[in-house]
Amino acid sequence: MTPKELALAAAKALDSKKADDLTVLETTDVTTLADYFVICTATSSTQVKALCDLCEETLKKLGEAPHHIEGHRGGVWVLLDYSSVVIHIFMPEAREFYNLERLWNDAVALDLSDVLKP
Repeated sequence: MTPKELALAAAKALDSKKADDLTVLETTDVTTLADYFVICTATSSTQVKALCDLCEETLKKLGEAPHHIEGHRGGVWVLLDYSSVVIHIFMPEAREFYNLERLWNDAVALDLSDVLKP
């Protein structure tokens, strides 16, 4: 599975659990940290946990396991590191504070219209 396919699979899973403001940034030419950042917002700590669990379950079925997990599932921010893909799940305040889209404004945002449910 390519990094892009992995990122899109994560985005589709997150969308299925009603993640808000879902964005996938292609960071290949901007940083060596990862090829893609998947960023979304959860509306509650319960949803943060549910989104994390679903991402891990979905990507595990595709043969991928996270190399590292940061943050707290019950908290305001979680990072799932799949090496080439890093998934960020934020509560609204944390997303606004970290503002990754501004930080990585040279990255290309993928068109998710074929991935997300209308």
